Amino acid sequence: MAKTTHIAVIPSPGFSHLVPIVEFTKRLATNHPNFHVTCIIPSLGSPPDSSKAYLQTIPPNINSIFLPPINKQDLPQGVHPGVLIQLTVTRSLPSIHQALKSLTSKTPLVAIIADAFAFEALDFAKEFNSLSYLYFPCSSFVLSLLLHLPKLDEEVSCEFKDLQEPIKLKGCLPINGIDLPAATKDRSHEGYKMYLQRAKSMYFVDGILINSFFELESSAIKELNQKSHGKICYFPVGPITQIGSSNNDVVGDELECLKWLKNQPQNSVLYVSFGSGGTLSQRQINELAFGLELSGQRFIWVVRAPSDSVSAAYLEATNEDPLKFLPKGFLERTKEKGLILPSWAPQVQILKQNSVGGFLSHCGWNSVLESMQEGVPIVAWPLFAEQAMNAVMLSNGLKVAIRLKFEDDEIVEKEKISNGIKCLMEGEEGKGMRDRMKSLRDSAAKALNANDGSSVQTLSHLASQMENNGGI
Repeated sequence: MAKTTHIAVIPSPGFSHLVPIVEFTKRLATNHPNFHVTCIIPSLGSPPDSSKAYLQTIPPNINSIFLPPINKQDLPQGVHPGVLIQLTVTRSLPSIHQALKSLTSKTPLVAIIADAFAFEALDFAKEFNSLSYLYFPCSSFVLSLLLHLPKLDEEVSCEFKDLQEPIKLKGCLPINGIDLPAATKDRSHEGYKMYLQRAKSMYFVDGILINSFFELESSAIKELNQKSHGKICYFPVGPITQIGSSNNDVVGDELECLKWLKNQPQNSVLYVSFGSGGTLSQRQINELAFGLELSGQRFIWVVRAPSDSVSAAYLEATNEDPLKFLPKGFLERTKEKGLILPSWAPQVQILKQNSVGGFLSHCGWNSVLESMQEGVPIVAWPLFAEQAMNAVMLSNGLKVAIRLKFEDDEIVEKEKISNGIKCLMEGEEGKGMRDRMKSLRDSAAKALNANDGSSVQTLSHLASQMENNGGI
């Protein structure tokens, strides 16, 4: 009988951070059934229902523990969501330590894997004689930037957003300072010091797991391995998404939106969604509505109540009816061509439909990978975090996206929205993007091939490394 290998996994707060790391553990536990995983989950306030419902779907060799929640009132008010996430983990460190201590009193832990925002928990690895791994839920492109950040911080005196020349990272596209993650392009940003601290800490872990795959970012991954000189192991184990996950099956009656999509012509519908946390201002909602109408294309739009903060729904949802914020008469005028979904949609099932020919997206990495796995090209509309970097990669590098440009007042106007949509859905340029995205879909499937996929082999290498550290 195979020895049982116990590991602990520590996500950071927020549904979009929980899902990728748990999906990773599900793949690990499925491919290597001798692994037993305990997820130790910090939370800001009561854990959301979405997280609790999602965790009910995980297999029996993965346990989950919710730590005592951190009270929102005890944290600074009105700060950036990334800062709140980081502070929640920092305040949860005593509880994380206690949970790890309790686990190791019963059985040795061969490894601790922490989300990028939960990196401080990896300081406990030495105490418990465990290997330490950082789970990086973004691309190798973003990881390369983060690893380069301490050097950039020393060499550059101005704000990175004001750099006249693009930043050149070996193996990656050049990136303009203005397209860096929000917390890094401006050093006065409240999250910058945390970002820098996280970047420096990455050099002291045993390995970094990347939610990407070799076929997608071969140059960046080769460069990372070359630069580390064997000190850190990099494991591109992606794409890790909810595609193919048991909890993504539609239960009971088929959802109305899927029935509607099945009745539309092939590649004729634009899916519009800004992820689990993205929000638009009232003025921008109006411009988007008019842009969709002006384009004349069929669409399915996940609408959220407006906010002047682009990430307002990231940690806290509103109960307001989003439909009341749409322009007067919009629903009536577009009822033949459009379908509006308030606040939530079964994204994976929507992207799987043959009628969906494009995705107007905030370019969160989860959404990018899901779109890639289904071969759906993108209209890129980044809002926050590393989304602008993802948009650069999609539009300038892979050429599978059209990027919408903001005006000086940070509004995308209806004409630009309409033109971008029509270009993707009707034009020759859009057809080329669709073909290239389908080629990426095949590459993603190849990486996950059970016999010889690059990511499957990488996962086996990771599992061997952990097993060699223990296993009882």
